[in-house]
Amino acid sequence: MLKISTRGQYALLVMTDLADQDDGKYVPLKLLSHRRNLSVKYLEQILIQLAKANLVTGLRGLNGGYKLTKPADQYTAGEILRVMEGDLSCLSNLENNTVKSPGNEAFWHGLDEVIENYVNSVTLEQIMLRNREGSVLNYCI
Repeated sequence: MLKISTRGQYALLVMTDLADQDDGKYVPLKLLSHRRNLSVKYLEQILIQLAKANLVTGLRGLNGGYKLTKPADQYTAGEILRVMEGDLSCLSNLENNTVKSPGNEAFWHGLDEVIENYVNSVTLEQIMLRNREGSVLNYCI
């Protein structure tokens, strides 16, 4: 079944932190690490993966750090989670399942469609704005 790892959860969280920087300046890695109480090494691994996918850009040096490569409303939660988790499909777990039936397969395809539609409909900007409002979001599926 679909389970989002802590790496995926933290990637989404850090991306919302970066989205919340209105001025578009680079946010230092140490500051991001401090805000979320994460080790610098762990967070750096996440940000490197996000940078390889061109979701963030990094800059070394005194005024360095990370920032988004595009506006927050142009990212979806699905895009970010797929970078960290790979395929979000429930069906990948069923490939070697020997107990198959048309009804069961239709159910899993339907669930996959709901998950994909949901994660692709929520933008980073929406998550950031809800965080600003203090709303508690539950993204468990």
